[in-house]
Amino acid sequence: MKRRIGDSGDGEFAAILAAFESRQAEARKAPPAVGERVSARVVGVGEESVFVDLGGKAEGVIPLTQLTDDEGKFTVAVGDVIEGVVASIEDDVAVLRVRAGRGPAAPAELQQAYEHGLPVAGVVQAVVKGGVEVSVSGQRAFCPVSQLDSRYVEDPATWVGQRLDFRITRLEEGRGRGMNLVLSRRALLEEEAKAKAEATRARIEVGKTVRGTVTSLASYGAFVDLGGIEGLLHVSELGHGRIEHPQEVLRIGDEVEVQILAIAPPDARGRERISLSRRALTPDPWLGEAAKLAPGARRSGRVARLETFGAFVELAPGVDGLLHVSELAELGKREIRHARDVLKVGQQVEVTVLSISPETRRISLALARGGEEGGVGAAADSTAAAGGFGALGDFFARSREGKP
Repeated sequence: MKRRIGDSGDGEFAAILAAFESRQAEARKAPPAVGERVSARVVGVGEESVFVDLGGKAEGVIPLTQLTDDEGKFTVAVGDVIEGVVASIEDDVAVLRVRAGRGPAAPAELQQAYEHGLPVAGVVQAVVKGGVEVSVSGQRAFCPVSQLDSRYVEDPATWVGQRLDFRITRLEEGRGRGMNLVLSRRALLEEEAKAKAEATRARIEVGKTVRGTVTSLASYGAFVDLGGIEGLLHVSELGHGRIEHPQEVLRIGDEVEVQILAIAPPDARGRERISLSRRALTPDPWLGEAAKLAPGARRSGRVARLETFGAFVELAPGVDGLLHVSELAELGKREIRHARDVLKVGQQVEVTVLSISPETRRISLALARGGEEGGVGAAADSTAAAGGFGALGDFFARSREGKP
């Protein structure tokens, strides 16, 4: 039986043909030329060289010293894709260079690194006016302090002795004193951050939980690096309890798990605007502790903050109730203008729940009355021990003495 056009076999044949043509086109690619910047995939490691695949039939090698750190450890793995510049062609094999070397060939390699944007390794030697002196392949170079890091450098002296990667931003032949080299580490860091940011953008979305590192703290929140992109963890989203400043619970360098609340388009300066929350990942205390409360319940709480209209008392982490100033004023002989006239932050008080509104998350409180263990009398004793708070303290003192 003859197979008709449109049978499933035709689609399979078309796929095989397309794959064959793709391989043929790859094989016909012209080999890279000297000075060309290429991407290569590591396919093997020898005693002195690393073998790479340049695509098609082109092969290359990279001296092992180009891919080892100061301790002689190999810095890439088989399968990794790296970028370099073709330094020479030997027996149809491209010799790549990924960073400048030392010795007599150093000036030529530095020139090549400058032309193709290759990173160069250097050691910070000393602090000089406006920046630092760096030794690169035996050559003296200068890196402005503004280009030493992607963030503000407060003390360049702390960088002395460090071995770092730089990009050559200016190269000129000196007059009898070797090359004039100007470097930038910031350019490399920003490129790395840009690449990380693109990968991060592809994986983040609203509602997703991610991990990040705290990079800075401000009164209004903490900035968290998600991988080339920073998000803002607002102070109100640090937890269910009241937090005055992020430094109460976080330190720079801390790793945190957060949920992405919102992703807004970049602002006029191109800065990302990502809102984060740690609060969203913790149990809601109103579904636990607050559910146990009912009008008439008596609780011990801590005065969390004081306002003109009353005191907020923390009954449990994330659950505050309002002790209105009228509940305090009726006990004194003079007007109470502010809750701080009779209470202080951190003071323990015994309170009674007057009402609770789960919808608005509001709890109204009153001081537990005299005669109740740990009630109004205990609050007054605590206040008096702190040095007295005017009319309320005097009132309790007279009450205990039996005076009107």
